[in-house]
Amino acid sequence: MIASTPADAGPVLLARDVDLVRGTARLLDSVSLRVERGEHWALLGPNGAGKSTLLGILGAQTHPTRGEVHVLGRRLGRVDVRELRSYLGHVNPRHPLQSPLTLRQVVLTGLTNTTEPVPRWAPYAAQQAEADRLIALLGVGHRASDRWPTLSQGERGRALIARALMPAPRLLLLDEPATGLDLAAREQLLTALDVLRHEHPALATVLVTHHLEELPPSTTHAYLLRDGRCLAAGPASSVLTTDLVSECFGHPVQIVQEDGRWAARARRLAPL
Repeated sequence: MIASTPADAGPVLLARDVDLVRGTARLLDSVSLRVERGEHWALLGPNGAGKSTLLGILGAQTHPTRGEVHVLGRRLGRVDVRELRSYLGHVNPRHPLQSPLTLRQVVLTGLTNTTEPVPRWAPYAAQQAEADRLIALLGVGHRASDRWPTLSQGERGRALIARALMPAPRLLLLDEPATGLDLAAREQLLTALDVLRHEHPALATVLVTHHLEELPPSTTHAYLLRDGRCLAAGPASSVLTTDLVSECFGHPVQIVQEDGRWAARARRLAPL
């Protein structure tokens, strides 16, 4: 069992030489990562690189075949992962909700770490107030009483971030949160993430994507993953370069940065 309050000392996440093998396939190969409080990591790579697989290990959803993983100072394999997960915020845009709950009800399920409301459980007034604060912070206060099926994909994404924040986690894991969003909804989501990171300076985040355009300006670090191996990791300005990103995705691209945002454009090849 872990302590009732995770330790403040040490990194939020620490993975050392992690392998994940399924059958004859090596999904992750000697992966290492260290995330400190207040850092905001982008985990990038092409489809099939192992991004979501690694995120599942960091979120205590999967155990590695080999190597060490420490989450909030607790080592996987020596801790009750169900209790550990209560200190993590995991945002999955494919939230498997079946009931037509309101946005506020969905956010409150973050307190019980369940998809549906727990029977005979009711939040305290302070918990309801915190839910409303987070809903407003994420910019969906005007839809708080609306039913889930009536919300846009962008509104659902911001509501799921509010839900993940209800237990006041030290770590927020975002698995391709901009999936399915149009341009306006994506920009609203990224703005909300920047505001969130400003309001919660000790929060650490790891965001999985394969589009540089989906990274908020508040991104501090980047990790490039290709074929289950780390190609580069460190400060975003050192990792998100033309040469490294081109190598990671196996295609020549030009990386540009403007106003704190990154973009990848096809690199023009010299004529024959």
